[in-house]
Amino acid sequence: MKTPLYDIHAKLGARMAPFGGWDMPIQYEGILAEHEQTRKRTSIFDICHMGEFELRGPTAEKDLERLLTQNIATIKPGQARYGYLLRDDGGVIDDLTCYRLGTDRFFLVVNAGTREGDAAWIRAHLSAQTIFEDLSPRTGKLDIQGPTSRDKIEKVVGTKLPELKYFFSAECELLGEKCLLSRTGYTGEWGYEIYFPREQTVRFWETFTASGTIKPAGLGARDTLRLEVAYPLYGHELGPDQTPVAAAHGMFMDISKDFIGRAACARDLEKGCPRYLAGLRLESKRAARSHDKVLLDSKAVGEITSGSLAPSLGIAVALAYIDAVLCAPGTKLEIAVAGGKTLPAMVVELPFYKDGTARKK
Repeated sequence: MKTPLYDIHAKLGARMAPFGGWDMPIQYEGILAEHEQTRKRTSIFDICHMGEFELRGPTAEKDLERLLTQNIATIKPGQARYGYLLRDDGGVIDDLTCYRLGTDRFFLVVNAGTREGDAAWIRAHLSAQTIFEDLSPRTGKLDIQGPTSRDKIEKVVGTKLPELKYFFSAECELLGEKCLLSRTGYTGEWGYEIYFPREQTVRFWETFTASGTIKPAGLGARDTLRLEVAYPLYGHELGPDQTPVAAAHGMFMDISKDFIGRAACARDLEKGCPRYLAGLRLESKRAARSHDKVLLDSKAVGEITSGSLAPSLGIAVALAYIDAVLCAPGTKLEIAVAGGKTLPAMVVELPFYKDGTARKK
């Protein structure tokens, strides 16, 4: 599948590759340049591949409390909260963000590759009075991220943006269209997600990029940015084969309520998991890759889920599931990489990069 911006990406010379069933831009000028642009200035990302659902009605809150791990009742109108959609056995169907747009109106943002499965699972667990609508086919989404993003956007739209705290949103008018503007982000930097009518995608992109101060960035930089701040990627750190307890130690779930998959999560919280997600800092720029084995005294004690050069730090980093007894910061390990070589690594506290502006007030 192609987003409305496919032809523009091609004209810009972007390197395209499949992602979640979509042809997506991986890089334009280059991953390192686009990474730095986002950390220091402002970048724009085509995120039209993501899925968007709306649930509304008097039973919507109750249904979402049962479906999602995060506490829904305490989400304020205009607020968003990150959490998980789980199977009965606690396996992760998807990680997602739930927005409350009104008393009985909710907006879910889900991953592209899991969208259809998410929709089917949610529909199968709804009350008769809850209305479910998949808004994805008619929703456009651009993420504009970076420490100067607010100033750059305001210059383009000619008006002040709403005062949004981190993980809050507001419905507003931008460029003559009704939009949902939020501040959740996936880069670790101050930034905004803009949802609008899909037919306006090309106009919005061209308007925001016209001055050249908001530059395009691809999924390559998006991946290095999210890895530096240790944000999980579905299919790498999260998946159906285990509960999210091993990834987040019980964060992003309200274990006091009854949600689908709760029993398995409660078990893992009580008894512990054999392996937990940990951060590894390497000694050079050579990166480990997904599925590389983590070793201690030549014995496999874990597996890499994501690995890359961390451009902001000048060394390689990785996320890995490793034996629970080895997760303490300072633990020295090795990673077996292609060619029969091993790379020294050390467990470190997360996130790797601590100077992001996302939570700046």
